[in-house]
Amino acid sequence: MDLILDPKTTALVLIDLQYSNIARQLSPHTSSEVLRKSVLLANALRNKEGVVIFVRVLVSELLNLPVDTPFPKSSSAPPPNASDLVPEAGVQPGDLVVTKRQWGAFYGTDLEQHLRRRGIRTIVLGGIATNFGVESTARAAFDRGYELVFAEDAMSSITAEAHSFTLNNLFPRIGRVRSAEQIAKAWQ
Repeated sequence: MDLILDPKTTALVLIDLQYSNIARQLSPHTSSEVLRKSVLLANALRNKEGVVIFVRVLVSELLNLPVDTPFPKSSSAPPPNASDLVPEAGVQPGDLVVTKRQWGAFYGTDLEQHLRRRGIRTIVLGGIATNFGVESTARAAFDRGYELVFAEDAMSSITAEAHSFTLNNLFPRIGRVRSAEQIAKAWQ
């Protein structure tokens, strides 16, 4: 199915391309592959004067509630730059940066205000990790009535199985899954 996106009503939202996540072992796409595809998308949309939004999480302020399977904790504090977006993400003047304190990018942030003020109806999502930050943001966006497009190769997870499960079982039910190249061509 062909994909046509209006760059004036579409935003690219890239989740957690920051030091704490880029350093992780990811699958099926490496962090460098995710960054390369994210930059391709951002440049393509910027060339059409579209909205590019980078989301970062404040690692030291993440919500920490009792759970059955917590993430492994480090014995030391996160490095000072853990929440900083990596230079390879290519943040440019004019891009927006949203800061969050939980997995999803909508709750407790100004993301929706940025989108509504700019007349955005469609969100293209990418980032790390597919089944955490990207999925949480996608579910909230879907609940708010945004059309969604998922850049399959501009996101990755801790395991290939987790990435594939979300891409095959959830994302096609709430949006459209395409490659970064297919999405970039849809803005031309």
